[in-house]
Amino acid sequence: RARALLQQLPPQDCDERYCPDLAEEERRQLRAFSAQRRREALGQGLACPVPGPCHGCPCKKCGRRLNKGDPGISASRLGDQFWHPSCFSCHLCHQPLVDLIYFQQDGRIYCGRHHAELFRPRCASCDQLIFMEECIEAEGRRWHLEHFCCLECDVPLRGQRYVMRSGRPCCCGCFETLFAEPCQACGDPIGADSEEATHQGLHWHARAACFCCSLCRKPLRGQPLTSHRGRLFCSETCSLGRDASSTASDSSDSAFASAPSPDS
Repeated sequence: RARALLQQLPPQDCDERYCPDLAEEERRQLRAFSAQRRREALGQGLACPVPGPCHGCPCKKCGRRLNKGDPGISASRLGDQFWHPSCFSCHLCHQPLVDLIYFQQDGRIYCGRHHAELFRPRCASCDQLIFMEECIEAEGRRWHLEHFCCLECDVPLRGQRYVMRSGRPCCCGCFETLFAEPCQACGDPIGADSEEATHQGLHWHARAACFCCSLCRKPLRGQPLTSHRGRLFCSETCSLGRDASSTASDSSDSAFASAPSPDS
């Protein structure tokens, strides 16, 4: 229950003590926002048997009838409506709200988290509501200006190029050093600025010098291909030809795979 409450009613949405870094104006806005929500939308679902006068009434969510004596949930802010216990849940996340705090908006019930997000964006880094006039919006999420930083080195990324990694931004330098996949052909990391080709879990630069037939060097981007032990071939003929070429002192495709591309 404690975990559910922390998720459904984040304390930082209601109490400035959980937001020590807010400026005074932001604190004022948070206090006013929290007070208005308590005054206009806050309630608690009450579990009780459906009374006789409500016999046959439809569940507010699913529409199935509730009979006298059935377990039901009432919400004082929404009049004489009743819900099945399993139907009394947040309109957005569907988490059950029986005997928990709910917020109503336009006849729908919400957990505290999603009700607050109807009115204020939430920072993807600190999980606090954003009361500043400006924020960063990227990948469908929002951040405080000072929180949109590289997940590894904390360098600010406002106005900078970045790569998303596990839902968080990463600067191009950290991405190439820590996360970029090595090219199977030239061995160099495939940076954020490079186009990438993948096949069976392996990675190549998409340029013709790397993503090409290991025998005849035909570019393979957008073309049919076959593979053998991590090497690419444009046809079965070239794939079979690998055995003939390997009788030489050093196979051409092995030498190609270990050498950097000309424009690397």
